[in-house]
Amino acid sequence: MCYFHSLHVPSATQQHSKLERVYHPLLFHVHPFWLHLLYFVTISVLGFLILKALPTMAASRPVDLDLIFTSVSATTVSSMEAVEMESFSNSQLLLLTLLMLLGGEVFTSMLGLHFTYVKSKKMGAPHDHGATKHSSLDQLNPTMSMHDPAATAVQNQMEQGFKLNHPPRSNDRAAALTRLLLFIVLGYYVVVHLTGYTLMLVYLSAVSGARAVLSGKGISTYTFSIFTVVSTFANCGFTVTNQGMASFTTFPGLLLLVLPHALLGNTLFPVFLRLAISALHRVTKRPELAELQRIGSSCHGDQSTSVAYDHLLTRRHTWFLALTAAVFVLLQLVLFCAMEWGSQGLSGLTAGQKAVAALFMSVNSRHAGEMVVDLSTLSSAVLVLYVVMMYLPSYTAFLPSKESDKQTVAESDHKRSCIWQQLLMSPLACLVIFIVVICITERRQIADDPLNFNVLNIVVEVTSAYGNVGFSTGYSCGRQLSPDGSCRDAWVGFSGKWSREGKLVLMAVMFYGRLKKFSMHGGHAWMIA
Repeated sequence: MCYFHSLHVPSATQQHSKLERVYHPLLFHVHPFWLHLLYFVTISVLGFLILKALPTMAASRPVDLDLIFTSVSATTVSSMEAVEMESFSNSQLLLLTLLMLLGGEVFTSMLGLHFTYVKSKKMGAPHDHGATKHSSLDQLNPTMSMHDPAATAVQNQMEQGFKLNHPPRSNDRAAALTRLLLFIVLGYYVVVHLTGYTLMLVYLSAVSGARAVLSGKGISTYTFSIFTVVSTFANCGFTVTNQGMASFTTFPGLLLLVLPHALLGNTLFPVFLRLAISALHRVTKRPELAELQRIGSSCHGDQSTSVAYDHLLTRRHTWFLALTAAVFVLLQLVLFCAMEWGSQGLSGLTAGQKAVAALFMSVNSRHAGEMVVDLSTLSSAVLVLYVVMMYLPSYTAFLPSKESDKQTVAESDHKRSCIWQQLLMSPLACLVIFIVVICITERRQIADDPLNFNVLNIVVEVTSAYGNVGFSTGYSCGRQLSPDGSCRDAWVGFSGKWSREGKLVLMAVMFYGRLKKFSMHGGHAWMIA
């Protein structure tokens, strides 16, 4: 007699079940905060390792702390500079482009939509739960479940109850809407990037002066175009030149090409997303698109078919958001022109170029962070206004309607249900703590170099990191009270001159700022009376 021993090969079903055991806890049991934190930390570490391995243009390679600071800054789209951008090679610039692409709010929201779609499909699959219900009853008394009419009636009642508690039709409908919304956001994302990249290349090929700025620095026009479009849309604010967009103040056409991406990718993304859905509905007449327009975000409309997407706001909320953003930009534009029209930063420019530069700064203060004027030359009034604009979240809106009251009630009910949220401090309190800690870590330099290391500059830097903006007053050797012969002016942010401890604290601020949506309702347990 022969015995054949077959080699056991895991089937596709077994492999799927193993994979399911891995991602199922992530989808249903891990808080989204920890998923986001793991995502950004992992990308930052991988980005640092690759950035360190790639060749650099600088004569001396930047230290590891500055490289990981740059990686964190790109991943959290904060654009805090500790290394001169022109010291990076073309391959390193492309890597930073990838990090900004992966860390942008719209891209991460698409990942969230994908997870929501998977969860909806999982919850809408009735066969697993149905099998569990049948098996649990059969295991109690298989004979009774087969022959006893009473047991059959109980089983039917259990199945009906399960269908009521887990309606697969509603879950499938929500999954279909989520999948449709995912493709709309993906199409929006691709179209904006391709259009911006194409227009940038056309402009650079047509305007020799702007192209000469890049060729004089040895920067490829293709790298500059894709880097700038990705950075601006992600609201990171990194630019491939040391001087930032200040190198192009005499080319207002280029600034006007870059400017819309700062709004399309962040502050006004809900507005243009709703416009895109409305345009698609008019063209295709699909009822699903009409339903997406009706339900808005998950806090409104039919809860059984709502789509959990923070950027899909109600129509009323969307237009109030657009109005609020326009008022903020106008307020900054008026103050900037009133205080800085004849300043040193705008000297030598025509009236039209000054107006475009003022508009560019006013829009970029809301999380984009690209500068055409040195912040250290601006008046204190403008700096304080920029601090307020950087602190405000992207979707800050004046919403004088009953809708805002309903949101407040819903949020308060949610806060009461989560005791840990009662222990959270407000973002303003956390920001004050970070500023105090950095004043402690930099206390020696505050005493020795008070013109550079003054409290206002530190507040601007920390608030910029929290808002993931990238505005910085920089550092100047000329402002030293006791000149240091070894000091060399470098095109880096103010934090680039901080101590190791200060940079580590600022990296924590960047992570906190990128995840601030999870703590926006902290501090409500405090009653100040």
